[in-house]
Amino acid sequence: MPPKKKVDAAPSTMKELKDTLWKAADKLRGSMDASQYKDVILGLVFLKYVSDAFDERREQIRTELLTEGLNEDQIGQLIDDTDEYTGRGVFWVPARARWQYLAQNAKGTQASLDEHAKSIGELIDDAMVYVMGANPSLAATLPTIFNKDNIDQRRLGELLDLFNSAKFTGQGATKARDLLGEVYEYFLEKFARAEGKRGGEFYTPAGVVRVLVEVLRPDHGRVYDPACGSGGMFVQAEKFLEAHNKEGSEISVYGQELNERTWRMAKMNLAIHGLNGNLASRWSDTFARDQHPDMQADFIMANPPFNIKDWARSESDPRWKYGVPPAGNANYAWIQHIISKLAPGGTAGVVMANGSMSSNSGGEGEIRAQLVEADLVSCMVALPTQLFRSTGIPVCTWFFAKDKSAGAAGSVDRTGQVLFIDARNLGHMVDRAERALSDEDIALIADTFHAWRGTPPVEPVETSLVQPAETKEYEDIPGFCKSATLAEIKAADYALTPGRYVGAAEVEDDGEPIEEKIARLSAELFTQFDESARLAAVVREQLGRVS
Repeated sequence: MPPKKKVDAAPSTMKELKDTLWKAADKLRGSMDASQYKDVILGLVFLKYVSDAFDERREQIRTELLTEGLNEDQIGQLIDDTDEYTGRGVFWVPARARWQYLAQNAKGTQASLDEHAKSIGELIDDAMVYVMGANPSLAATLPTIFNKDNIDQRRLGELLDLFNSAKFTGQGATKARDLLGEVYEYFLEKFARAEGKRGGEFYTPAGVVRVLVEVLRPDHGRVYDPACGSGGMFVQAEKFLEAHNKEGSEISVYGQELNERTWRMAKMNLAIHGLNGNLASRWSDTFARDQHPDMQADFIMANPPFNIKDWARSESDPRWKYGVPPAGNANYAWIQHIISKLAPGGTAGVVMANGSMSSNSGGEGEIRAQLVEADLVSCMVALPTQLFRSTGIPVCTWFFAKDKSAGAAGSVDRTGQVLFIDARNLGHMVDRAERALSDEDIALIADTFHAWRGTPPVEPVETSLVQPAETKEYEDIPGFCKSATLAEIKAADYALTPGRYVGAAEVEDDGEPIEEKIARLSAELFTQFDESARLAAVVREQLGRVS
């Protein structure tokens, strides 16, 4: 009997998609480690998306041609015009890479008829190769690992069958992309948690990234990340643009990544979000081989690995303008590389270990002093603990600016000043191991910076992910923020820890005279002493009866 025609699944809600796809991951979890099944699942999610988006665009073309009065033969001659797909931001998917073809062969139905038929793993590997061949922007990006010995082909077939219940289209191509983009980010976060410390190599918590984005406001020009991981900085920049009714095409994305697997994830992530990113032709070490040697960026956002001891160090490197970083720690190498990439008027935000703000070992103190005296440091933010599952090291964010004058990013001249923000008391625990920053927390940090800098809210504020407060005059808040001069920082031996500058929060005066308060508290204390003595006597009496 001929197989029954498959009925398309209804468009999935976000919760349905996440539940379905995480169940899919569970099917392979027992047979391979987290990093392996991450590659398998994310690769399949990507393939499912491009196929669904392709099918949806194909139906749109058919409908348009029918409306124009063309018959089926005429439609057949026009419907395979690749420009009709790629021109709408849809990847071209060759026939044998389409999901329907793979699903029909997922459980070996072809193999039962043809002993030379390929396994499902071979079919998926071929599909990945076909898609990369048809779309140059995906070259060397998609995984071809599905026919390896450690991948159970039966489970892989069941996995494809389960994926059939997840549909990424049905609400328009943009909605489909948003849906898949959120699923992809959800999985990156899930896999980062599963991999523990290694997960931090490719994933930065969204709240931390949003602090950088909302402070810097990367809305034009070149955006760069020298340790881009899976591309989270770029994705949040795209979301910022979308929230303010701007297109991703407003920015040009440049990045570099050392790890091959992570580089591939970043390429897929950018493709899903419609960002044309230049992540170089391959993965490589930023210090050993800068893939963008002549690029000057308007915005730089980075979360480089902390405290690297073994790194490609050359004392004669021209990037070390403010001092040669020590061999045993690359923190100040990252900082100086980032500064070397800033265009005139450019700004940067960098996540660093807290030790970077005050360390004097290996000449780091002298480098920090040079950075301060060059007036490159714009703002320092001490973040709360436990934001990263991958490390218990407390972190901070450094913000740099090539120009802090009134004519640069804002209306207030901040030449010779640095803003310090102590945000260690912000955030809330999402579970026993992890803290998260709320929209209000992020807005407080960003609004404080923009009030200090004098930058107006970005329009239209109604659609922003983080709602800016009304524009206010900046003022120091004891215990939270302080605008310090270079002379004050020099007097503190160039330490940049916000706690040194913001002081303690003011205690609200309750109006009770101090003499009366002391007398009242003393009386309460003596009453407690008397009660303690009474209870001790009762306990002794009861113990005496027992003995």
